[in-house]
Amino acid sequence: MERPPLTILLAAPRGFCAGVDRAIQIVEKALETYGAPVYVRHEIVHNRFVVESLEAKGAVFVDELDEVPDDAPVVFSAHGVPKSVPEEAKRRAMLYLDATCPLVSKVHREAERHHAAGRHIILIGHAGHPEVVGTMGQLPPGAVTLVETRAEAESVQPADTHNLAHITQTTLSVDDTADIITVLQRRFPEIQGPKREDICYATTNRQQAIKAIAAQCDAVLVLGAPNSSNSVRLVEVAKSAGCPRALLVQRAEEIDWRWLEGVGKLGVSAGASAPETLVEEVIAACRERFTVTIEETVVSREDVHFKLPRALSA
Repeated sequence: MERPPLTILLAAPRGFCAGVDRAIQIVEKALETYGAPVYVRHEIVHNRFVVESLEAKGAVFVDELDEVPDDAPVVFSAHGVPKSVPEEAKRRAMLYLDATCPLVSKVHREAERHHAAGRHIILIGHAGHPEVVGTMGQLPPGAVTLVETRAEAESVQPADTHNLAHITQTTLSVDDTADIITVLQRRFPEIQGPKREDICYATTNRQQAIKAIAAQCDAVLVLGAPNSSNSVRLVEVAKSAGCPRALLVQRAEEIDWRWLEGVGKLGVSAGASAPETLVEEVIAACRERFTVTIEETVVSREDVHFKLPRALSA
């Protein structure tokens, strides 16, 4: 039977960013340097394929440091950790490696500077996300107020409205965050912001790429994990940019092919913690069912590279 035609519009950039690539390399280099097991506090990045690949090489993922033996190396995830975590590792004289994305660390340093200047900080982000937990954990309790939505930005009541600053999680919707910041600036004209935007280049680029193809697509698939903030945002951006039929999947095996019935143009992207191999897997699965044509839309080129910790870079 003749296969129906399907044009796949690939959004670019997509997939791994420099911070994710660095974090994975840190775990792999630690395994080469110290041997297995190497412990990792929380998922190194939010992707089960990546986590399971590292587990196969000897990485052991744990929730907290009390699950790690004193004499074993431990890596902190790319999302960042509260200050209490490295402090505990130092107290126990543990060998630890910090895989926090440098762009997340930048937000941490901003928070510290604002706090030192006597400003109360409004953090725009998602409650419970590891990055938010880590950022709030850089400062004493009460120093940071979390705002998740525009409605919360309209209602938040800081004690001192003249000494405020705002920072953001790095993986948010660019447009939604801009709306929230607009509200805060209207309500608190003296509020201080970052010198450079906190939302990272990779999140911004991937959202711009999905915007560039969404309106042309009958459906959009985003490869990523349900607990990956930047991946979930890509689905939301695709819907708001003109393709209401947008879906997040972790692997090709999750695709309900009935969902693609009647689709002539399929947009495909991947969150910053999803490897390109998962995109290739989806394309291969599509080729089994359709006569596939590939078109790639490139909105920007990325050449960012972050150095490994000194202990591993020799």
